[in-house]
Amino acid sequence: MACKYSYLLIVFLLFSIQSSMSQSKTYKPQKQAFKFLQNLKEIHKGQTVVGLDEVKKFLVGFGYYLNPCSTRNLNNNFDDQLESALKRYQNFFHLNITGILNFETIQKMMIPRCGVPDVTDITSLNQSINSNIGPHYAFPARMPKWNKFSLTYLFLPNVPNSQDVRAAFSGAFQSWQIVSKFHFHEAAAGEIQDLHIGFYTGAHGDGHPFDGPGKVWAHSFYPRDGRSHYDASENWTTNPAGNQVDVQSIAVHEIGHLLGLAHSQDPNAVMYPTIGSGVIKRVLSPDDIGGIQTLYP
Repeated sequence: MACKYSYLLIVFLLFSIQSSMSQSKTYKPQKQAFKFLQNLKEIHKGQTVVGLDEVKKFLVGFGYYLNPCSTRNLNNNFDDQLESALKRYQNFFHLNITGILNFETIQKMMIPRCGVPDVTDITSLNQSINSNIGPHYAFPARMPKWNKFSLTYLFLPNVPNSQDVRAAFSGAFQSWQIVSKFHFHEAAAGEIQDLHIGFYTGAHGDGHPFDGPGKVWAHSFYPRDGRSHYDASENWTTNPAGNQVDVQSIAVHEIGHLLGLAHSQDPNAVMYPTIGSGVIKRVLSPDDIGGIQTLYP
């Protein structure tokens, strides 16, 4: 019984710390972040507006179309499919579900984010439409998992050669290690590497090109792929000012994907899809902890 109460106390303290850190800074969208959205206001079904093709591309890329078509053929018509995709997006982020490209929705879409799709299984999204109570962690379709708990990581040559950056990644791995069965260490020479960390610009060979500063920070692949890619054009740091990106906050999130967690709908969770520049969000929430311990009981 004492152990149970100790665990609950730890979770409460982590949640309290995370909540205070998450609320300590308010994000103001950068002008360059998803700039195509800035001139789109109160657009609804039936209209034809320049820029809607980019909105469709955005929603397709993050998993909100039931039957995603090629982004090469997307047009500027506000059709039924776009309205439905917008409603799914609004539902995921707990916005008013209107199907209209309104100010509230645009403001959310303009916040920089992780490049991993929010929805990999449309059935699970539809089932979560009214899920405002209880855990919000999620797993990708088929729930890929590691079959071992000792994982090595390798910094590729394009990673900034800074002890601060390496220490930030070490701290990010430690965050997951203390709440799970996993143990992480940097791969020694000749040792098999499970996880590969690299910094890239633009197209870099994985089919998911980076888009420049202030949009998508990074993306990673689910088990047992092991690749974790960061946009080298961002202003990375370990002590961020307003226009800088905290490498440890992003790393904690991306490691969650490497371990098999999808995006959470809980704004306090590290696995929430969006995070603004200048924000520090390094402490796992109860939702994050519940997710990893459910996936690896």
